[in-house]
Amino acid sequence: MEQTTPLISFDSIRSGFFESFFELLRFPSISTDPSYSKEVRACCSWLELEFKKSGFKTQIWETSGHPTLFAETKADPSYPTLLIYGHYDVQPIDPPSAWTSPPFTPTIRDGAVYARGAQDNKGQFWYTFQAAKHLLQTNPAPKINLKFVIEGEEETGSSGLQEIMAAKKSDLTADYALIVDCGIPSMQRPAITVGLRGGCLLTVKISGPKFDLHAGQHGGLAKNPNQALVELFAKLHGSAGEVLVPGFYDDIQEIDELERSAIDFSFDAEEYEAAFGIRPEGGEVRLPPNERRWLRPTIEFNGIGGGYVGEGTKGIIPASATGKLSCRLVPGQDPHRVQRLVRDFLVEHSPRGVRVEVELHPGASRAVRTSPRARLTQVCRDTLSEIFALPTCFVLEGWTVPITAKLAEASGADIALVGLALPDDQIHAPNERFSLERLEKGFLWMQKIILSLSSS
Repeated sequence: MEQTTPLISFDSIRSGFFESFFELLRFPSISTDPSYSKEVRACCSWLELEFKKSGFKTQIWETSGHPTLFAETKADPSYPTLLIYGHYDVQPIDPPSAWTSPPFTPTIRDGAVYARGAQDNKGQFWYTFQAAKHLLQTNPAPKINLKFVIEGEEETGSSGLQEIMAAKKSDLTADYALIVDCGIPSMQRPAITVGLRGGCLLTVKISGPKFDLHAGQHGGLAKNPNQALVELFAKLHGSAGEVLVPGFYDDIQEIDELERSAIDFSFDAEEYEAAFGIRPEGGEVRLPPNERRWLRPTIEFNGIGGGYVGEGTKGIIPASATGKLSCRLVPGQDPHRVQRLVRDFLVEHSPRGVRVEVELHPGASRAVRTSPRARLTQVCRDTLSEIFALPTCFVLEGWTVPITAKLAEASGADIALVGLALPDDQIHAPNERFSLERLEKGFLWMQKIILSLSSS
């Protein structure tokens, strides 16, 4: 429908928006570290109260991991239903010394909010919730039913929520669903995401001697677990960046030419280097950068540790070494099959003199691709163009929102992948930030989407 209801101005709600947003950001809701479990649950309870105060009916869904908040308004069964997804859990803060201001003390500087979770994903779902909350308080309110799913373990793979998804199908049923955890290439290039890669995680442990050995006494005799780990990891890739695991590229579904033609694959290597201090030389170098990032699967080394890395020196052969891997996957690939293929390859190629154990982490997820021609996608694109007063393009993304495929299946809804993240927001890194300008634009944009999807 043509949206004629005037938008609520951001200035009219600014004070309350930031007061409650900062309170949300103060929760150290780090889902990957069990020592923060109480803080994660406290954050969920605080959010439930915020939704209740805003007129939503709420449920806390217990999972094998951290809880999920479900909130809804039931205006009229004849109205369309919009389901909105976000997550309140955040990444660890390491290294803490690299933060300019404390990670859980939100600070405004240089036109942005700095805090862990400022963008990923507290900022993104907060402007969405605030838009919905204030629209519901208008007279007349939009003719639409709203549902929110705000989970607490996206950063660990969403395994708990995935396990209960089928049982919550009736709650999740919707006509449309927004995954508000995506972004745009730049402020001059607004975009709607039409595909995300899937993913899976593995941990590799190399065990050697019973305890750390003197490097002089045992050097040349004992196989060094650190050396064994890097030798093993080096076998995963060829010289052109290709993955050498047999079967890794099986089952890939190539994008059709009609959808490819709708996607903007442009890439500015100079801009990338200026933003991140590195040339885009990773992956399968025979392919253009955004094809490598969006259309091809990868294996990345997320962390390698073993032995002594403190101040000064310590001449040892360590007793063990550990490495963590993540695979990013494209449509057609089964993440559980890929996990097993990588595990079997690592075990088969284990160096002599050490023991190799490979842990397959839960929460593996499939890639998602949506149609640029779907009604919801078109609504999101047209309203974003209005907010930015610029043409909006379609892009893919290389990252993963683990729950997306399961949520689409359980809800039966058309899915759109939206958000206003920028590549240099430093999510998952120290000094994460989200600009004040995008918080305001997001608030206005979500109003436009909700009003455009409302019944006439």
